[in-house]
Amino acid sequence: METRYSRQMLFPGIGKEGQEKLGQKTVTIVGAGALGTVLVNHMVRAGVGKVRLIDRDFVEPSNLQRQMLYDENDAKNHLPKVMAAYEKLKVINSEVILEPMIEDITPLNAESLLTDCDLILDGTDNFQIRFLINDVAVKHGIPWVYGGAVSSRGMFTAIRPHETPCLRCLFPEPPENRGETCDTAGVIGPIIHIVASYQAVEGLKILLGQEANYNPYLEHFEIWRNQHFQMNISDKKRKDCPACGHGKYEFLNLTGEEDTITSLCGRNSVQITPNKERELDLTELATRFSPLGQVEQNRFLLRFHMGEYTLVIFKNGRVMVQGTDDPVLARSLYAKYIGA
Repeated sequence: METRYSRQMLFPGIGKEGQEKLGQKTVTIVGAGALGTVLVNHMVRAGVGKVRLIDRDFVEPSNLQRQMLYDENDAKNHLPKVMAAYEKLKVINSEVILEPMIEDITPLNAESLLTDCDLILDGTDNFQIRFLINDVAVKHGIPWVYGGAVSSRGMFTAIRPHETPCLRCLFPEPPENRGETCDTAGVIGPIIHIVASYQAVEGLKILLGQEANYNPYLEHFEIWRNQHFQMNISDKKRKDCPACGHGKYEFLNLTGEEDTITSLCGRNSVQITPNKERELDLTELATRFSPLGQVEQNRFLLRFHMGEYTLVIFKNGRVMVQGTDDPVLARSLYAKYIGA
C-alpha cells in the first residue's frame, strides 16, 4: 500500500488513515458507459476495497470515442461492458474486489443490487433509473452522486439522504421527453471526464467523511462555450417531497406483473426484460437459430441477425431487439423466437 498509494496518501485530505478507510468501503457504480468507465477507473485506482459495476449493455464501436476502458476487440467480440471493464481493471489493481454484474436495474431487483454498499455513483444516461436509485438511496440512507453529460454540457451533485435535497426535491418528475441522450444529441469526450471526475471527488469525500469539504451546489458546465454555473441547493429540500419528505418510493414500487418493454432512445432498439428471470441455453438457441440467420455467440450473449432485425439475447431472458423502436413488433419477435 505504501508504494501504490504513496502520492495519494501525501494529499492531506486522505493520508494513511484515509487510505485505510477507503480500503474498507464498498462502492456501487450504476452504468459502465462513458461516465461509468471514468468513475470505476478512479475508484479502483484510488484503492476502494470493493467496487460493484452494474450495466445491461455490451460494447459497440460507437462507444470507443468516449468510453475509455474499451477497445476495438471488446466491440468486435460484443463483450458485455462490465466484463470488458473487469478484464482491464483486474490488472490495474488486483487488491480491489471487483464485482461485475450484467443486469438491468428494475424495481424488482433495485434494492438487492444497490443496498449493500457505502456509496452509489450514477453512471447512467436514464432518468427513470436515476429516480429508482434515488428511491433506494433515500429509503436505505445511502449517499449517492448524480451526474449527467450530453453534447458539451454536464452537471453533478451529491445527495446525502435526509441531509441534502434528494433528486425528487430538485426534479419532481423525470423529463416527459426522457431528456437528451448521447445517442440523440451527441457528446464530446472531455465533458465526460470533467463531470465524472467531479463525481469521483465528491464520492471520495463522502467515503472519508470529509463533511467540511462537501459541495453544496448543483454544478453545471458548458465547456464548448466556456460556461460554469453553480446553484446552491442547500435550502432546496422539500417537505412535500414524495421520497424524502413522505417516504413514498413511487419508482421503487412500480412492480407489476408484465415484462418491462423499453424503447432505447436514439438507438432504434427495444429492450424486453421479463418480470421473472429465465435461464436460457445460448448454445441450444444458436443451434436452433443457425438455419434461420447469422448467429454470433460468446459466453455472455447471443446475437441473432435475421434480415433487418437483430436479437441480442442474454442468459437471463433479457433481449434487445435492434432495428425497430416499435414495442409491439419487438414483443412479437420476442414471443416468436424466445417464447412467451
